[in-house]
Amino acid sequence: MKYESTRGGCPQQNFEQVLLTGLAPDGGLYVPTELPHFSLEEIASWRELSYPDLAMKVITPFIGDEIPTADLRNIIEDSYAAFNHPEVAALESLGNEEYVLELFHGPTLAFKDFALQVLGRLLDYVLSKRDQRVVILGATSGDTGSAALEGCRHSDRVDIFILHPHNRVSDVQRKQMTTVTGNNVFNLAVEGNFDDCQRIVKAAFADQSFLEEDRQLVAVNSINWARILMQIVYYFSASLRLGGPDRKVSFSVPTGNFGDIYAGYLAKKMGLPIDQLIVATNKNDILHRFIANNDYSVSELAKTHSPSMDILVSSNFERFLFDVFDREGAAVADLMAKFGKELRSVSDAHWQRVSAIFDSAAIDDETTCAVIASVNAESGMLLDPHSAIGVEAARRCRRDPSVPMVTLATAHPAKFGDAITAAGLASPELPAHLTDLFDREEHFSVVANDLHAVTDYVKAHARR
Repeated sequence: MKYESTRGGCPQQNFEQVLLTGLAPDGGLYVPTELPHFSLEEIASWRELSYPDLAMKVITPFIGDEIPTADLRNIIEDSYAAFNHPEVAALESLGNEEYVLELFHGPTLAFKDFALQVLGRLLDYVLSKRDQRVVILGATSGDTGSAALEGCRHSDRVDIFILHPHNRVSDVQRKQMTTVTGNNVFNLAVEGNFDDCQRIVKAAFADQSFLEEDRQLVAVNSINWARILMQIVYYFSASLRLGGPDRKVSFSVPTGNFGDIYAGYLAKKMGLPIDQLIVATNKNDILHRFIANNDYSVSELAKTHSPSMDILVSSNFERFLFDVFDREGAAVADLMAKFGKELRSVSDAHWQRVSAIFDSAAIDDETTCAVIASVNAESGMLLDPHSAIGVEAARRCRRDPSVPMVTLATAHPAKFGDAITAAGLASPELPAHLTDLFDREEHFSVVANDLHAVTDYVKAHARR
């Protein structure tokens, strides 16, 4: 399997190279040059597989023989052994063919664990083989940071620096990052928003001259293809448990950086019968406005009860637009240079391609809290605010009530106690392994919203 940049300005890479690169040298994102396609009969034969075995079926074509099968299987099995639910991705019913896919049973209580537990082990494997050390630099709107630290903090060959927007993540999200100990772990609170953090990371990847000659940056954000790859698996898992592939299934996905919903789009292209893919957003509704009205005008970022979606520039949207523009890298490069600035829409023909794939809805904080309360009263299920947005978006956009509708529950409600109490409910308790979280000592540095402030910090603290 080979990978190419969405901007077409650099040579194709193999899986191992893409794993260690993240952002392409031309500023684009890596995507496979072609996708594997599974027949309905092949997908149906996977119904009785465990989650790790299913993952092996889905991801092996993307890796090929670069990692021997036995080694890859060990990586996958070890990654999901720490999840506290036997099904790994648990599917719960709300009635009326409406379901919630609980993706928060990993060690940091968020869907990011599905990819980052694997990514950390993949890095250990590849870096050991290469006898190489790297620096991880990532930005988080809340959940990626803790999942990345948990997945990578044990690696002797990695120094990890995570940027989060100062005072713009929940208390639990912050504490999950800043209480992680290790001489290779560094948390930076940037005096800006998530888009600022993401901009700094992308600029650092574009010019890595601040690093020692034998070091390179590795991405843990969903710009890293391995992140997207591992998220494809749970779409297959949910479908198979609901009668797929003999019947279609729809998905509603709380969407910030577009990686999770993009994984669903890939699953559909790979042969999984998916009816609807619904982009669920909060007040920061640029994706909804574009999908619904071809309006990509950037507004001021709002702080909401669903901070992981307080994003205006969704990095992975570029991967989807690469297909919309017939995989013409030069056209995508030109588009991304102008999009949201002097260019706030695309041609009608291109927009029709977007709206043919996705439905969307934007849900405000008041409605989010109302949904949390009503779902809890009706079913006893407690949703975090992002998942509540997904449920409400599903109900607004659903076309066929006979088709199962699955909302991806992206985080445990205990991570967002303020939103739960705003819904009139008691703040949920943290799981047993995190009950002492607020007693743990925090370690983080506040830095200016400036590229050089961050790169100077990395240069000063990366181990020689």
